[in-house]
Amino acid sequence: MDGHLNELRAFHASLMAAASGSVDPRLARVFKLVPREAFLPPGPWKISGPDGRYYETPSDDPAYIYQNNIVALDASREINNGEPFLHASWIGAVMLRPGERVCHIGAGSGYYTAILSVLAAPGGSVEAFEIDETLARAARHNLEPYEGVSVTHANATEADIPASDVIYVNAGVLAPPPAWLRALRPGGRLIFPWRPSEETGLAMLVTKLASGKLRARPLAPAYFIPCTGGASARDRLAAAPDAHAAATIRSIWLTSERTPDESAIAAYEHVWFSSLAVE
Repeated sequence: MDGHLNELRAFHASLMAAASGSVDPRLARVFKLVPREAFLPPGPWKISGPDGRYYETPSDDPAYIYQNNIVALDASREINNGEPFLHASWIGAVMLRPGERVCHIGAGSGYYTAILSVLAAPGGSVEAFEIDETLARAARHNLEPYEGVSVTHANATEADIPASDVIYVNAGVLAPPPAWLRALRPGGRLIFPWRPSEETGLAMLVTKLASGKLRARPLAPAYFIPCTGGASARDRLAAAPDAHAAATIRSIWLTSERTPDESAIAAYEHVWFSSLAVE
């Protein structure tokens, strides 16, 4: 069984490294090292199908979870362990380096937190936030073998976010809270699933430049469960953009520092998204 499992992990890791779009040789090793099953309920597992329904695996053979599938953590509440290839692409996009400080918002049971922590080693750290008490407790237990990781049971839209090199958000937001943007160190990266409307959802990568300006780059479509707290539709100052308009965004601004202008693609009470490129 050990040989079979090692073979599964190695093959899955090679696919994850490819999905990351990164040439970082550490990624395949990290994806092989961190066991997905250690962060899931005992098998058989419930797998989310293309129709949105759950399908139970015939057995607890790990072959069923070393695929690009979404596995339920709590099917009754539709809480899942996210799609591996999507997360691989995000991890490749943020280009996490050893020694960096990471804030993981929406840690779930801790699987992707563990991957982030290994990539931040040596010398780095991960502070994870999870709003669900049961999941936070599970993540704390699951992450005990990993160094430099802490788990806080809190709403990250209201908590004190530490100064971070990477903020990795796994809950859909209408607009990132200003505190998240201010917490980015120079050169820091924020990646989050932006959901300006029911029809439009995409990953957004934000980089804080040395000047303090916030460069934004839309990535692939991404749909996550909504983040509790933060901006809501009533904070919107203009109509929600469609997918075509959202793809033109090149920067993010705090309204306290710059008033929305003709380049605004989406605007909220505290934050607005612009087509203006920044250097």
